[in-house]
Amino acid sequence: MANAEIWLNGHRIGERPYGYSSFRVDLTPYILFGKENVISVRLNTEKLGSRWYPGAGIYRHVRLVKTNAVHVAQWGAFITTPEITADKGKVKIELKVANHLSKTVDINYAADIYELGNNDQPAKKVATSSMQSMKLQANGLSTDTLRTVVLHPLLWSLEQTHRYLARIRVYNEGQLLDEYDTPFGFRTIEFTHDNGFLLNGKRVQLQGTCNHHDLGALGAAMNIHALERQLRILKDMGCNALRTSHNPPAPELLTLADKMGFLVMDEAFDCWATGKNPDDYGTHYAEWHERDLEMLVCRDRNHPSVILWSTGNEVDEEYYPEKGLAKHLTDIIHKYDSTHPVTFGASYPSKSGMNGTELQVDVHGMNYAAGVYGGPNFYGEFLRKKGHEKLAAYASETSSTMSSRGEYFPGKFQVSSYDTWAPGWGSLADDEFAALDRYPAIAGEFVWTGFDYLGEPTPFNSDASVLLNFAGLSKEQQEKEKEALLKTSQSRPPSRSSYFGMVDLAGFPKDRYYLYQARWRPDFPMVHILPHWNFPERLGKVTPVFLYTSGDEAELFLNGKSLGRKKKKPFEYRLKWNDVKYEPGELKAVAYKQGKEWASSTVKTTGPAAKLQLTADKSEIQPDGTDLVFVTIAVTDKDGNQVPTANQEISCRITGDGEIAATDNGDATCLIPFSSTVRPAFNGLMLAIIRTKAHARGKIKLMVESPGLEKGVNIIHVVR
Repeated sequence: MANAEIWLNGHRIGERPYGYSSFRVDLTPYILFGKENVISVRLNTEKLGSRWYPGAGIYRHVRLVKTNAVHVAQWGAFITTPEITADKGKVKIELKVANHLSKTVDINYAADIYELGNNDQPAKKVATSSMQSMKLQANGLSTDTLRTVVLHPLLWSLEQTHRYLARIRVYNEGQLLDEYDTPFGFRTIEFTHDNGFLLNGKRVQLQGTCNHHDLGALGAAMNIHALERQLRILKDMGCNALRTSHNPPAPELLTLADKMGFLVMDEAFDCWATGKNPDDYGTHYAEWHERDLEMLVCRDRNHPSVILWSTGNEVDEEYYPEKGLAKHLTDIIHKYDSTHPVTFGASYPSKSGMNGTELQVDVHGMNYAAGVYGGPNFYGEFLRKKGHEKLAAYASETSSTMSSRGEYFPGKFQVSSYDTWAPGWGSLADDEFAALDRYPAIAGEFVWTGFDYLGEPTPFNSDASVLLNFAGLSKEQQEKEKEALLKTSQSRPPSRSSYFGMVDLAGFPKDRYYLYQARWRPDFPMVHILPHWNFPERLGKVTPVFLYTSGDEAELFLNGKSLGRKKKKPFEYRLKWNDVKYEPGELKAVAYKQGKEWASSTVKTTGPAAKLQLTADKSEIQPDGTDLVFVTIAVTDKDGNQVPTANQEISCRITGDGEIAATDNGDATCLIPFSSTVRPAFNGLMLAIIRTKAHARGKIKLMVESPGLEKGVNIIHVVR
């Protein structure tokens, strides 16, 4: 990232300005065999305009690939499954073989198909293609097609992520020249006008999140363990789809999506020829967009998780359909893959979704259509419009509700976790839920965002007048809050990270996480109470209580006294007790479904902070320098209850062959470097990320302490 130039022994051998594109350069012509070689990579992020934190340096994996002069080309096996029944699955492999010799070569080639385990190792062989022959021209690239049949294929789905591996072997006179592996899956996808999205013929609601590529305190550098943790947290919420906002992802994301059961909207650009910032992709579009799209599609098209190619997000050209740019990009993608539909995320859908641009893609994506850019009934208007009779659609970006974990009556630079605030372009989660329930033909949504991310600290990065309050305040009160917010946003450096996530930057769920869990996992018994119940300063004051539940009604109790039983009304997604007066003690909620008790939960007023409690996401670590253990540090009272208002400073130290890679607390206003081993808890929680040193062995002990609190210890075992 970004504007990469590759040099070998003083020779400039390649470049790629777009920092999200995978690419390969051929070192062979300038290699000094038997001598020392120097590879130099020059990057220039000063000439990069981004609307979020893009990272810098080499932040995705680099590999040295050694092949025979005759080999399967990069991304040279395109696998499709043109016919799938219970009895058989047809496999078609479009193959490209490269010859770097200055002579013609006769080759033979075939493919074996294996079942593929979650350890990425091939298991049982289930099919073999016939051996075929080709005369490969000197310094040429030739194509051919291999076909075979797998009997009784196991389908890839969100619940059963069955995968296969095609192993292609290339021979010359009986000598094996190359062996090339490509994972794939058997599944069918279809977007419909009347019934949303179909996976293997069955309707699946897209319960998606938009996500930037950073890994919080670890920055933008790819670490598969950190990425897997993020996906695991999202999956527990009920998320089943990912939008790679707004750029090609690291390839590891797609492998994890294949294995864990996510659908992916694989996105290319944040802008086309008309840029949004100086030195952004708009400066490279004319020269590079075709090559960058080719890279995206050819690299990712075999992943069963990929269901959509997205050519962009909120681009200026969507308002000028006569330019035909959307169709131009759709045609480029179809050149390399016609088996997946093409889309883009359209801003202001009541304009751009009705002007003809939407007909230049296969499936139309709408950003914030349930809010001010459309309205509660816009989806119906879109579906009924003449010319849209066969057009399928989904919500490509929704909500943008903002919140700070554990903040309900926030001070400076925090946003209420009552989940009632959104920027001017956004809406509450409830508004999108209602719009989708009114118009189930819309395939689902991608919420902005799953996780908080580095950069874009709205509302503290811009004029606060864009902020709307949905909490029922009067206009006069709203204006006062906006005025105060504007003054606040100008009084100190901006926050480091966003407030949009359902999960904060450290990976701790906010209240809104449970609002989506209640909707996206309707069969999971749950009820979540907010706020916490530690408000000594609010004694006797009205302190609203909300419940998020997968049940259809609930009863709320304060210190054993019922505050009433409420039932969700049509298009109502949270239950509210707005007139509760605070008194310390216990809140208890009992949820019901179809008249039967479904789930219960309690929130108690805690004692004062007394000790530090550590919980690791695993107890063992591999000594490879990349494996990570995420340790949650909770400030608790003497009985082990997390103190939700605790902000004590905590220091961490390690003994053994480990080190603290980073710490965080999820507070968007905390400007302490992530490398620091000392920081305050934020509303009772802090995170420490542990990795091993080279050649580690034995035990790693993490010790945390804070003045006046009982110390905490966690033991991690190094696996040899």
